[in-house]
Amino acid sequence: MASIFSIQAALVDEYQALPGWEERYQKIIALGRAMPPMAEDLKTDDLKVRGCSSTVWLHAAAAGGKVVYQADSDAAIPKGLAALLVHVYSGRTPAEILAAPPAFIEELGLDQNLSPNRANGLTAMVKQLMAAAAALKGT
Repeated sequence: MASIFSIQAALVDEYQALPGWEERYQKIIALGRAMPPMAEDLKTDDLKVRGCSSTVWLHAAAAGGKVVYQADSDAAIPKGLAALLVHVYSGRTPAEILAAPPAFIEELGLDQNLSPNRANGLTAMVKQLMAAAAALKGT
């Protein structure tokens, strides 16, 4: 399995090869649509990502020493952004996750090209994802 860093680098290459932000947004939306559905019973208030203007749920569970993330949203772009994070981090150990900040966000320019609300929401998703990994460390 490729490292988190190599997955991030591949994402940067893949998205930078697209001609512009409209195509990048389309790819992000498509990634969200392709994400496996999150079980309705996991869409609880305690799993909502605080700081998102859209409703985003992020669930983390330990499985064989690794963290398995699931996510969903009621909006296309936030769901795609959550899918990017799940793609990069799910199936990794808590230590791997905590040692690999999401550098691809800045390298892709997501932090500069998303609306301020969406950028804040993405930051909140990352914080919740990392906090879940920290909470599952040692399980």
